[in-house]
Amino acid sequence: MSDTEPIVPFRLRKTDAAAAVSHVRPAPFAPGGIAFDRGEISVILTLYGSKVAEGEWRDYAIDSGRDKAVFSVFRRTAETPLYRIEKTPRLGRRHGLYSVVAQGGMILRRGHDLAQVLRVLMRKPRLLAVS
Repeated sequence: MSDTEPIVPFRLRKTDAAAAVSHVRPAPFAPGGIAFDRGEISVILTLYGSKVAEGEWRDYAIDSGRDKAVFSVFRRTAETPLYRIEKTPRLGRRHGLYSVVAQGGMILRRGHDLAQVLRVLMRKPRLLAVS
């Protein structure tokens, strides 16, 4: 099979499933996958740009899959992500479509409005000492 031939999906019988798993190539893009739309990316990148200007964040990664889309934020490229901004439509009615997850896996905030969920990552005002 050459690289230019399309992969045609076919139905497997239960007895053929174990033998055929090693021969099925995954599709390069799963149709119907979850991804951030242009408005969501704009809101996220606005926050990301301000954090980069402050020197807190330096890199990001976007991952889109079948069940959720993830925007990961890194302090350095070789580290684990500081925060993950996740879009999970399956949880849309219960907990909210969006969530912010910290480095240890703790969910900081969930909700239906992305801008409100991202407020947990914005810097809070600090009291400065006057000398």
